[in-house]
Amino acid sequence: MLAMLAAGAAGLAGAPRLQSAWESFLASSSQADPTGLTGLLPNPGGFRYFSVVSSVPRKDATNYKLRIGGLVDRPRTYALADLRAMPQTRIVADVVCTDGWRVDDTPFSGVKLADLLDEAGVRSRGTAVHFTCFDGAYTESLTLEQARRADMLVALDMQDKPITHAHGGPVRLYAAPMYFYKSAKWLSGITVTSKVEPGYWEERGYDIDGWLDGADRHAA
Repeated sequence: MLAMLAAGAAGLAGAPRLQSAWESFLASSSQADPTGLTGLLPNPGGFRYFSVVSSVPRKDATNYKLRIGGLVDRPRTYALADLRAMPQTRIVADVVCTDGWRVDDTPFSGVKLADLLDEAGVRSRGTAVHFTCFDGAYTESLTLEQARRADMLVALDMQDKPITHAHGGPVRLYAAPMYFYKSAKWLSGITVTSKVEPGYWEERGYDIDGWLDGADRHAA
């Protein structure tokens, strides 16, 4: 069955409507697939749907909130409209997953994480940033130095379109110089902490930094 579906997928790259339908099928099927086998199917768009939980609630402009707190002077809660009203930065980079797939030259746009941290006012004891997600399970962390890089975004758009639910929308983290597991989907909370708290996959043996090979780790 998987082989038949894979063969059908190979002919979709030149048919945008069929490709979109295939991506929707992969997203919905993966959410209802406890085996994870649908994640092995090819996708002409390159991306794969993956979640660490069986079901993720949907959020949109009517109910999405991003809360920023912890060791900050000015805790804030942002609606989606608030984030879109802020200055936007567009980054084009390669998306690379530890599973072996990649999508080259992918544009992401959103608010610089550093700008949100500046608005909140990080206290002197703050040395790291912890991220939580509205799937109720996924977490990630960065050092404060990493979080202040210009290529760390609270992303609202991917491939110049609003990020869909399947890709972690309406808001996700985008850590351009790191493996894609660092770019937490369904972002709901940013907490400044006194030390790095290992994220979901770091607790299961992944590299806590997750730098891509050849990444400039000292870039501003």
